[in-house]
Amino acid sequence: MIERLRSDPRYAENVIAWRTIEPRPARFADYPEWVHPGLLSTLREYKFDRLYTHQRAVADLAHSGKSACVVTPTASGKTLCYNLPVLDAVVRKEGARALYLFPTKALSQDQVAELNAIIERLPEGVAAYTYDGDTPSATRAVLRERGEIIVTNPYMLHSGILPNHVKWTDLFQGLKYVIVDELHAYRGVFGSHVANVLRRLRRIARHYGADPVFITSSATIKNPKEHAERLLGVPVELVTDSGAPRGEKHFVLYNPPVVNRDLGLRANSIEEVRRLSGLFAGGAVQTIYFVRSRQMVEVLTKYLKDRNRERGLPLETVCAYRGGYLPRLRRAVESGLRSGEIHEVVSTNALELGVDIGSLDIAVLTGYPGTLASTMQQAGRAGRRSGTSLAILVCRSTAIDQYIAAHPDYILERPEESAVADPDNLIVFVNHLKCAAFELPFDEGAEFGGNPVTGEVLDYLAREAKVLHKAGGRYHWMAEATPPRMSPSPPPTSTTSSSSTRRRTPSWPRWTAPTP
Repeated sequence: MIERLRSDPRYAENVIAWRTIEPRPARFADYPEWVHPGLLSTLREYKFDRLYTHQRAVADLAHSGKSACVVTPTASGKTLCYNLPVLDAVVRKEGARALYLFPTKALSQDQVAELNAIIERLPEGVAAYTYDGDTPSATRAVLRERGEIIVTNPYMLHSGILPNHVKWTDLFQGLKYVIVDELHAYRGVFGSHVANVLRRLRRIARHYGADPVFITSSATIKNPKEHAERLLGVPVELVTDSGAPRGEKHFVLYNPPVVNRDLGLRANSIEEVRRLSGLFAGGAVQTIYFVRSRQMVEVLTKYLKDRNRERGLPLETVCAYRGGYLPRLRRAVESGLRSGEIHEVVSTNALELGVDIGSLDIAVLTGYPGTLASTMQQAGRAGRRSGTSLAILVCRSTAIDQYIAAHPDYILERPEESAVADPDNLIVFVNHLKCAAFELPFDEGAEFGGNPVTGEVLDYLAREAKVLHKAGGRYHWMAEATPPRMSPSPPPTSTTSSSSTRRRTPSWPRWTAPTP
């Protein structure tokens, strides 16, 4: 397949750059002595006979009470970095609790499935629950009382947990670990909101006598330590030296052929991806095609199924995956990819984040995703375990794609972008300060998130906005209405749509705030 792409002139003449990344062997470490014997036995029997060196480093940092940020390639086993110290603390039955935050519900569900696969093998029972908008009311009461590991997202933390912290007393009193996965997704306006939500979380945890350790993981970005500390509000130790094995990887830049030289028009990128797919069909390889819209998902899926029909290949080996599908259908596609029953999947960036879909061989990116981080995440979906893998970026006719085609080093040599968030943006800060005051009174002179203007804003909210009442050196919430619901932009890698909340504040997109 790779050799045919190199040698067949129908394809080779359109290849403008080819980068080969050499394989790398695994580097292992023994389990730490502090791991609970029952957990150690379970992990070894399950599938984790040994740790990679970066897993051991992060687990040791967390166990010693230091917050950590792990930045290693896709499929390097980042999940075990935080699951190990969390499960060790919880399985001892000393009242420890953990809170997992993921930017999407799909990731939350995937993480609970992975956790439950370990938990069901433990001799000691551990209660792990998902808390999101789909969680039934009866289940919510149970998980508040019994949940030792709560897996949720920033929206539910903001609207369901923090304003109702008196119902979550057990969680906050025993909160030992907070896990923030996919750190790179928390950037821009969304990241600024999430940073303030985490400020409120730390404030409430302190109120209940807890000082949790934060563990976060990220795809490769330029400023992981700086971004993690800005987002979490605590010092973090950075771990970037991956011990996971890496197979040989090929990254190809492909520019469709010119079809009209007078006008400078090139072949349609979707049509070219359809043509390239003929190289991969019918073999023992699994391919993921990333496209830029839901409409293109359906179009390319139809093209691929028509091709299979013409060649007498089974149609069920081609599937689509995007936001808007029922969860049951998305879980079936994920399962089919893991089992190998599905050979080709067409997706929006819904599969860019770390949902476990097993080991794929080829990733085809239809157009530049917009950032280098997203490009590497999508390309990293191929070769997630080991062996030779191929990633192809098929350029579109847009100006940025053609610039990349003319300057391949923009992709191949340029470092990843910095993740940027501004928690102290006044609009974002003031509204979260209202939420924080609703949750707990503020003492005079207190700072929220280390922002020196906290006192001025509290005075303004008391004197002018009339939502706070100052008495005895404390600011108390006194407005009849609850503070405005957080209205963040969806995660930069999310394809979920948003809808309106009960109360509108202009200038921010809306999402439905569920009832706790």
